[in-house]
Amino acid sequence: MIRIAALLAGTVLLSTAPAGRAADYPTRPVTLVVAFTPGGASDVLARILGRKLEQIMGQPFVIENRPGAGGNVAAEAVAHAAADGYTVLNGNNAILATNAALYKTINFDAEKDFVPIGLIGAQANILVVNPALAVRSMDELIALAKAKPGQLNFASSGHGLAAHLAGELFKTEAKIDIVHVPYKGAAPALQDVIAGHVQMMFATASSVVPHIHSGKVRPLAVTTLRRSAVLPDIPTIDELGLKGFDATSWHGLVAPARTPREIVATLNRALAATLDDREVKKSLADLGVDIIGGTPEEFAAYIRSEIPKWTAIVKASGAKLD
Repeated sequence: MIRIAALLAGTVLLSTAPAGRAADYPTRPVTLVVAFTPGGASDVLARILGRKLEQIMGQPFVIENRPGAGGNVAAEAVAHAAADGYTVLNGNNAILATNAALYKTINFDAEKDFVPIGLIGAQANILVVNPALAVRSMDELIALAKAKPGQLNFASSGHGLAAHLAGELFKTEAKIDIVHVPYKGAAPALQDVIAGHVQMMFATASSVVPHIHSGKVRPLAVTTLRRSAVLPDIPTIDELGLKGFDATSWHGLVAPARTPREIVATLNRALAATLDDREVKKSLADLGVDIIGGTPEEFAAYIRSEIPKWTAIVKASGAKLD
């Protein structure tokens, strides 16, 4: 009986040990992996969050920049990291929803290799046109494009990137023929819209708001389902009749698959508290990010809904990268 009791006690200790470790989490620094170079929007966002997460969780959040292949280098590293909560990825729509369709070779599965922690927010894209174009609304733009098929151009920061795919989605939903003009980056693309060499672009709010205020471009609509806090007077494309139109640059935290649920829940609570902080709200608003938040389950459902939508758009655009 004593031997059986000892064995049972050992079994109880073994079964509760992982939960105990999860309950103590974190006990050492957490690495927050960023898929892009220092100074960009994803990096700045991660550093804003990291500073507050450190205060809430009592351990350093170390930012590790691992750029390359549109985010695939960082994603692959995190997908194959230990599932212990000490390596977290600042994911986005490219990594988690479009890259599988866009790249010929990809060494992770966005749904199977990660567990969602929480959606951070969305960075609106703004449909802007050169002021010389004789349109003042989205309906007028669509009417002009239908009257002149193949004669209007839209700029983007490159094949397969957010601005390009937003334009392709717009073409599909509005049933118009506009021509894609890719650039090597958002800045030169926007400059050519301002100069009038290209008629329109889907530009991130943070990059285009100063040019809207100066009158260098005219805003027609935002691509989020809700109006942007940065430009609250600009209607959404959904409001204007293309129902369900949502082409945003979104960000969210994920961890390697099989990370204990207790740890995921702890990170989600810390993220929620971070996003509710007044200073964090202001910093993200200045970056053009509209906070969303939510549960891991809600983020998982959102990722699942985004993958087929963007897979179809990528295939229709013909974009493919090595």
